Amino acid sequence: MNLEALKRPHSSKPRNPIIADVCFKGGLIDAWGSGTIKIIDTCKQAELPEPELTEQDGGFLVTLFKNNLTAEQLIQLGLNERQLKAVEYVKEKGKITNSEYQALNNTSDRTASRDLENLVDLGVFAKEGQKKGTIYKF
Repeated sequence: MNLEALKRPHSSKPRNPIIADVCFKGGLIDAWGSGTIKIIDTCKQAELPEPELTEQDGGFLVTLFKNNLTAEQLIQLGLNERQLKAVEYVKEKGKITNSEYQALNNTSDRTASRDLENLVDLGVFAKEGQKKGTIYKF
């Protein structure tokens, strides 16, 4: 079985059928082959990032993320150092303006605008207001 198969309905062969049967009868398992799908769907419903599935030591590992704003995930999105600083700033302060971004990163208005718009396009920030009254937040 490959990792993509775990993201769709698939067959399941318990490694230890006796333990699996006890878990099924105890209500801990409701259907064979539905666990990873249920995990992925639950994360989506909670507006969390899709879990990472990786093969490891003859089995697979499911990594859950508490939010989509971890440094690792933001770096995977291609954020630069200025943008990473801005995300941390918004985590602490709740919002950021273009002028605050400029001061935080010692950059020009044009660079700040471009970086902030990129963060909006990536879905990291939401933009509220227009012109001088614009704020960026989650």
